Amino acid sequence: MPASTDMPQPPIRVAALYRFARFTDPAALRDPLDAVCRIHAVRGTLLLAAEGINGTIAGKPAAVDAVLAHVRTLPGCAALDVKFSGADTMPFHRLKVRVRREIVTMGEPAIDPETEAGTYVEPEDWNGLIADPGTIVIDTRNDYEVAIGSFAGAIDPGTRSFSDFPAWFREQRDALLGHGRQPKVAMFCTGGIRCEKSTAFLKREGVEEVFHLKGGILRYLEAVPVEDSLWQGECFVFDARVSVGHGLAPGTAQLCHACQRPLSAEDQASPLFEAWVSCAGCHGERTEAQRAAYRERHRQITLAAAQGHAHLGRNPSRGQAPDGVPES
Repeated sequence: MPASTDMPQPPIRVAALYRFARFTDPAALRDPLDAVCRIHAVRGTLLLAAEGINGTIAGKPAAVDAVLAHVRTLPGCAALDVKFSGADTMPFHRLKVRVRREIVTMGEPAIDPETEAGTYVEPEDWNGLIADPGTIVIDTRNDYEVAIGSFAGAIDPGTRSFSDFPAWFREQRDALLGHGRQPKVAMFCTGGIRCEKSTAFLKREGVEEVFHLKGGILRYLEAVPVEDSLWQGECFVFDARVSVGHGLAPGTAQLCHACQRPLSAEDQASPLFEAWVSCAGCHGERTEAQRAAYRERHRQITLAAAQGHAHLGRNPSRGQAPDGVPES
């Protein structure tokens, strides 16, 4: 994270990172990486697969730098892509270093993001591309992410999972592209990794002019002044901050701890919103017994905090705090 001479930096550095690379034995890389993170008290989630590495970590700046130095020694990772931001408190409860089939799950094994991805567009050039009437703009994120912010005029696929994206595109292809001259297709996501796969997928599907925002929304919000920005709302992030805004300042969104939906200020004003218990989106999906269990869990967390220790019990629904990687 670049140093600032006129304002103090947050005590916690957050690093969102990924790299498509060829790991012949990702399982062998796990324990040394886990050890480096633990030695430096770094938390978050890192995923390893045969196709590379993905995740978000946080810790003291020197500690995060030490972990990144280790990651850059992994095969093909010298040019690791990293987006930095800051936090006043540690945004992760724990460290998880996992080996997976994919570092972001799309379910299209034939594509090769390392060699087939679309054309990068720098944040400073993005506005011109998406303002072109010959360009269609697609938000490749999940519906709950899009709900709190996106680029003006972007198409929302309404997917619950990134693995739903290929089927959505195939179903909507004719409506999106028409039958004459193909439009340019510009796609974006939080940090760039999902666009590496989605643009490679579209090229495999025969779409010729495919572009994606380099560094994702995070780099755009950092690089483009608010007065020039075409971004509307906030950007969901996969940690306890929930969202960030322009300049990567902490956002106002709050997480519904019952269903994990991010909630805007308007959502939080709903009479069906009860902190830690329900929101308008999930109130009808839960029973009163479940809501009572959520209230009891919150009571236990509050009691543990008052006694000076953390309560890390599993959320009684599907919900846990976002863990640092885009959900598949």
